[in-house]
Amino acid sequence: MTKQRVVVGLSGGVDSAVSAYLLKQQGHEVVGIFMKNWEDDDDSEYCSSNIDFVDAAAVADVIGIEIEHVNFAADYKDRVFAEFLREYQAGRTPNPDILCNAEIKFKAFLDHAMRLGAEKIATGHYARVRYHAPSQAYQLLKGLDPGKDQSYFLHRLNQAQLSKTLFPVGELHKSEVRRIADEVQLPNARKKDSTGICFIGERPFREFLNRYIAQEPGPIKDPKGRVIGTHVGLSFYTLGQRQGLGIGGLKVKGAQRGSGDHAPWFVARKDMEHNTLWVVQGHEHPWLLSSALHAQNASWVAGAAPQAGALAAKTRYRQSDAECALTPLPDNAFTLDFPQAQWAVTPGQSAVLYDGEICLGGGIIAQA
Repeated sequence: MTKQRVVVGLSGGVDSAVSAYLLKQQGHEVVGIFMKNWEDDDDSEYCSSNIDFVDAAAVADVIGIEIEHVNFAADYKDRVFAEFLREYQAGRTPNPDILCNAEIKFKAFLDHAMRLGAEKIATGHYARVRYHAPSQAYQLLKGLDPGKDQSYFLHRLNQAQLSKTLFPVGELHKSEVRRIADEVQLPNARKKDSTGICFIGERPFREFLNRYIAQEPGPIKDPKGRVIGTHVGLSFYTLGQRQGLGIGGLKVKGAQRGSGDHAPWFVARKDMEHNTLWVVQGHEHPWLLSSALHAQNASWVAGAAPQAGALAAKTRYRQSDAECALTPLPDNAFTLDFPQAQWAVTPGQSAVLYDGEICLGGGIIAQA
């Protein structure tokens, strides 16, 4: 491999730390950048970018590379957070991590790295990039660790971005990443993985949204149209949600025999026009299952939609690939048909398509 100037996004976590270490071992000229993307309550117990920066700086020190602290908070607020709020207010459930990758990590950060004279950027994502000579195109592949693969979050990357990107831990399993970090005594080798959205951290989600979206209470209804509770505002619920409905194992008079009067309730539909939340009992209720979906705002890794036909898709990050048939449509839209109905397909989330280990791209679910 040619030795290159590589700018690595150091988050303070172990994956990006090991990525930087591996690149340095390969002889590249490595520079670390810590991205600060959120400022509103940064000193809170939930969102501690100061602690993360100290960890990233300690890693840079051990590896022997420079680190720069760059503030992308204004970009983040305009390009990611504003869209996040718009989607929630419209009753959809967006995935800000996908938008953050497309708009910040592989746009604002990439531009900044190029200004620093970088030939490539690298992050600690579990994914891989491969140049496919016959098609003269870059492919985005799943990470080799099936439990950690993050290609779903990266599906909006394009050819120009992939041509400049390295994912050093994409070839490794998480256990191997931890082992390397331990072996070379990286200060964050045992640091717990961060979960949740960068600007929300581990805090209660509803409490966070409360600051930005007004509560508009309305009725919670069951499939027979009976009012069985009150919701705090449709923006605060997502399809398939089971916790936090405030109706518990409520016994409804005349409930179907065998459905289990105390079976758990799930959010099944959100009627924005009438401000009504519809809930059903039982995980396999027909209202929770979809055999087709329509997606918009598609983004394809190769630059054009794949041919219509049999592929696999994920409609949420943690699910296994589901067989589907793709039909590309005009105006950057497509439909997917599933031989096996999918559970709680949620508008605002992404439907991401795969051909084996190759991530082809995807779009935003508009309706199921």
